[in-house]
Amino acid sequence: MTPTTQDEKRRSPALDDSSQPLSTQSSRSTFPYYPGCTLKTTAQNFEDSALATTAILGIDLVEIPRWNCCGVVSSLVENDRMHHVAPLRNIIRTQDMIAERDDEIESRLVTLCSMCTNTLRRTNLFLRQNPEDLEAINDYMSLENNYEGDIEIVHLLEILRERGFDAVADKVSNSLEGLKVAPYYGCMLLRPKDIGIDDPENPTIQEDLIEALRATVIDTPYKKMCCGSYQTVQDRYAVAELAYDILTHAQREGAEVIVTACPLCAFNLDDRQKEVRERYPEFKSIPVLYFTQLIALAFGLGEDALGFELNSVDPRPLLMAKGLLAPR
Repeated sequence: MTPTTQDEKRRSPALDDSSQPLSTQSSRSTFPYYPGCTLKTTAQNFEDSALATTAILGIDLVEIPRWNCCGVVSSLVENDRMHHVAPLRNIIRTQDMIAERDDEIESRLVTLCSMCTNTLRRTNLFLRQNPEDLEAINDYMSLENNYEGDIEIVHLLEILRERGFDAVADKVSNSLEGLKVAPYYGCMLLRPKDIGIDDPENPTIQEDLIEALRATVIDTPYKKMCCGSYQTVQDRYAVAELAYDILTHAQREGAEVIVTACPLCAFNLDDRQKEVRERYPEFKSIPVLYFTQLIALAFGLGEDALGFELNSVDPRPLLMAKGLLAPR
């Protein structure tokens, strides 16, 4: 079912035009934006914090109209054209929206969810490399305009890296100095190599962002380990075992917070801590945040943008104890 957008261009309730720094009101960039299903439901705090912080950074994200589910996972079978229909429809929606607008808007579709990014990129790459398949799918989707192959799929982290993490650092009003943060990438953000957003063996994009926010980066080899993905549906305790390994290794290195870019990883590492405690009563909970929530915290934004009430492990006691968040 196709979700209905409330506004073509959503803005966080935490910001209005008058509250933006003057430097963000000039030299702005506008991008088409694909939210995906989870950011409209259980990961609303991911979207709200992203829209609030990108507005400050001079990045306007315009939600594409009539988007549908990305298809969740891409087919591993080369001749399975049907698995490309759902992601391609979203790319065509982007192409159509750009053609209909009379302002300057990038031909790059920005995503937040790492799984959506991976799925959309796989389809885009496959169809660019296989013109016969593109022609066949265009013919099949006869009610849609033909895809011309001109849209790029980019993750928000890539846009921040392209603009320079110094630009992020310049907007920090609530330095996260003293907060020890472990980045977690999981699978979909880095692999396969021609789809991932960074070096799959030695990624640094989240580390660079954390440093720009003046927090301390805690490195762990488990940052690239799979969280269990959709095994969480059929075997939550198998996922709890994986979460235990990922979380406790970060804690042993001194991490106080985990950050991620994947709603499914966030669920498995955050919500599944209940099952972890059942198996390991001595386990001490650790907050798991979206990287955009960490940015919002460093930018000094309010509760509407932070959305900490939706995190399973509440980060507010830790952040208040460290003087990073005002007492409620």
